[in-house]
Amino acid sequence: MLKFVKYNLESIAGIEIYPIISLLIFFTFFVILYTWVYTYRKEKISELSNLPFSEGEQNGTDNQ
Repeated sequence: MLKFVKYNLESIAGIEIYPIISLLIFFTFFVILYTWVYTYRKEKISELSNLPFSEGEQNGTDNQ
């Protein structure tokens, strides 16, 4: 089955650029995501990580 797909793709002019473009998009996305996570403020991460625990305190209810 793969040889049928490969033959059809080889007959398309300029098809070899699409894997390169997809790799660049993939790589760029994860580099941007990594830099965003790395530069995120530690205080905000701590605040977001404690959010599920402080929800009961804000509403004034205790779930126990």
